[in-house]
Amino acid sequence: CGTLWFDDLGVTPAEPPAAWLNVPGPLAPRPHASHKGSWGDVAVIGGECDATHGVAMAGAALLAASAALHGGAGRVYVSLLGDGGPMLDASQPELMFRRFDALELGGMTAVCGCGGGSAVRGMLPAVLAQAPRLVLDADALNAVAQDGDLQQALARRATRGQVTVLTPHPLEAARLLGRSAGEVQADRLAAAQALATRWQCVAVLKGSGSVIASPHEPPHINPTGNARLGTPGTGDVLAGVVGARLAAGCPAFEAACRAVWEHGALADTWNGGEALTAGALARRLGG
Repeated sequence: CGTLWFDDLGVTPAEPPAAWLNVPGPLAPRPHASHKGSWGDVAVIGGECDATHGVAMAGAALLAASAALHGGAGRVYVSLLGDGGPMLDASQPELMFRRFDALELGGMTAVCGCGGGSAVRGMLPAVLAQAPRLVLDADALNAVAQDGDLQQALARRATRGQVTVLTPHPLEAARLLGRSAGEVQADRLAAAQALATRWQCVAVLKGSGSVIASPHEPPHINPTGNARLGTPGTGDVLAGVVGARLAAGCPAFEAACRAVWEHGALADTWNGGEALTAGALARRLGG
């Protein structure tokens, strides 16, 4: 039968893993005796609307809100920033619209930054101080990267026991770390771990083989997803799913791992003849 040679490459059995494959188990069935209050409130803060200049990014916030809704959050609130934005989504009447100052952030999971534009910076001090569970995405991450006071406010969250999940793409991660996107991509595991360690939070470095990192355990590399996800709004959908999982009571690292896996798995089972859009992706969640 020939000779079989084995070389351990200098890695001993006791050597800790550099990373794990992200394969979360199925969600537990929801108990019969539960109600919408059992699954938490999500507030999506973003979608800057500027009627004066004819610019609106409400779609990004609405995609995140749709993902939170279809991902199983008990109640989903939408706070669009600026002026001239809608106060109703007729296609999703389940969504409740609120002015930012009407949100009770202390009892909510906040998803902040999707389409937030420049307006989100002014909301971040209150969001960082008050939200017990927070997903920071897109323009919120860019605002933090440019503002030392916001960076300090983000760092203080961990000392108060508040939960934070960052969901940057490589360029946003580079801005937060003071590196180039090329440096981030050259060692994605190290970059994700650096984000998690620096801010004492969970970090999801998006991309091919998204990396989920925590200060307290090896990072996980996600095996699901494909090029179909390279379309506008899919990152907003991911942020909304993470928010839904946090609102339902998942620990932050588990919430991020589950959300990233689900998000990619939907793309992997997409009908080959059907275009993947972010809105359709959000509506497939939980189904």
